[in-house]
Amino acid sequence: MRASAYIDSFAKDHLPDKATWPDFIFEKSLPTYGEQINAATELLRGAIRAGYAERPAIMMGDLIWSYNDLDKISNQIAAALCDDYGLISGNRVLLRGNNTPMLAALWYGVLKAGGIAVTTMTMLRQKELDPIIEIAKIDIIIIENNLSIDVFDSCIGKAKHILSFGDNDCDIEKAILNKDGNFEAIKTSSDDVALLAFTSGTTGIPKATMQFHRDILAMADSFARHILKPEPTDIFCGSPPLAFTFGLGGLLVFPARFGSCVVYYAGGGADVILDVVEKYKITTLFTAPTAYKVMTDHVEGRDISSLKTCVSAGENLPLAVSDNFYEKSGIRLIDGIGATEMIHVFISASGDDVRPGSTGKVVPGYEAKIWGDDNKELPRENAGRLVVRGPTGCRYLNGDRQSTYVIDGWNVTGDIFKQDQDGYFWFVARGDDIIVTSGYNVGSPEVEQAIMAHDAVSECAVVGAADAQRGTIIKAFIVLKDGVEQSDQLIKEIQTFVKENIAPYKYPRAIEFIDQLPKSPSGKLLRKDLKG
Repeated sequence: MRASAYIDSFAKDHLPDKATWPDFIFEKSLPTYGEQINAATELLRGAIRAGYAERPAIMMGDLIWSYNDLDKISNQIAAALCDDYGLISGNRVLLRGNNTPMLAALWYGVLKAGGIAVTTMTMLRQKELDPIIEIAKIDIIIIENNLSIDVFDSCIGKAKHILSFGDNDCDIEKAILNKDGNFEAIKTSSDDVALLAFTSGTTGIPKATMQFHRDILAMADSFARHILKPEPTDIFCGSPPLAFTFGLGGLLVFPARFGSCVVYYAGGGADVILDVVEKYKITTLFTAPTAYKVMTDHVEGRDISSLKTCVSAGENLPLAVSDNFYEKSGIRLIDGIGATEMIHVFISASGDDVRPGSTGKVVPGYEAKIWGDDNKELPRENAGRLVVRGPTGCRYLNGDRQSTYVIDGWNVTGDIFKQDQDGYFWFVARGDDIIVTSGYNVGSPEVEQAIMAHDAVSECAVVGAADAQRGTIIKAFIVLKDGVEQSDQLIKEIQTFVKENIAPYKYPRAIEFIDQLPKSPSGKLLRKDLKG
């Protein structure tokens, strides 16, 4: 590792043993990053150097910030953190807020000041934030003023400062009034830790992944550059929070890296997203498969002609959702698989390379294989564990569970895939989502896709349920579309529908209708909560 620019050595001291790191590969498809690079400066000053200084960087409502505005405001924040609140390079700063221009500016400001950003989901509450604050040894907490007040109570005594932002009466907005916007960003090492990104945590204590300044740029220079192919005239938008690395990439890093604009909005369902698309002429949209499924029923009569790139991630994209959205919009969704441990997407495809139903091929810069139980590569068309390596990779804070995620230099994602003869990867299930019933191995997602194709179904989740006679049976939890009535007849109809579309032994022998599925703050399905 290169010499750190940090005075506070917490991050360096808590990196996992280097012998347990994955292999890092930097292909010719990626730029060469220098020894010193601050990702915030590189993103903003890079856009300004490219001639985009006065072009919109962020829009929300009637607010428009140019790249010059964003650069200046983030400089003011960095100066305030250092001068007024005693931030020392290497300190950890917890950011908690909705997707807004000020949250983005805070993220840039923290990195410019040499801080390590720890951005958290707004839906988290005290019992969920407490371990994050303790694990990361947070020094400064900055919270949007309209969020739950119990968070402040939880944080008292656990950080040097608890600050607010969100309007002119808040700490940050007041502090930056006295700063002129001139700040020389800390010249961080390219492999100084810039982010502690906590996994969305479907089970147990959350794990913190440690991402370097170069990792932030690498996710833009791999997935975004080669799959999305952004143009400076593009306008990004989407639903994932900046605390989720899918959102951080798509709604902050990627637009800035290519001099594009991003639009934030206050949240809402499919109609709200479509309103934003129409108003701002969005070209590039990031959201989850569930949102695309709902949007499909709302696009008729809407002007979405500006849209050209729609990215789906966060969970598996059912083929029925992809096909139905394409039929209604003429846009083929870009699927992808990524991981917090890898910072962003590493398998995907776009344009003519999309093969509906497949997740795609490896993103340039990455390598992937399918392993059997003996950690050896399987022949094509065989399902096994997906492993990957490239310019980014897993480093867990304190090395917790590092040896289970990284084996022989490869990141073991926990997903079951198969690779076809053309190099496309096909999702089978999460490793813990295989149901063994009557001697058959059945992947939950395959059954879910079959159920989702039924006209009455809005969402569903499939799990294995204990059964006295069969040991385990396939059980489906189904959220029906608005206006559809529950009935025993509908259960039989769905079961018959599934039998007609996939092998009959895979049909759900039990179906339960529920109002909503349990999900993590990042929107991932929590099947564990259904396995009672």
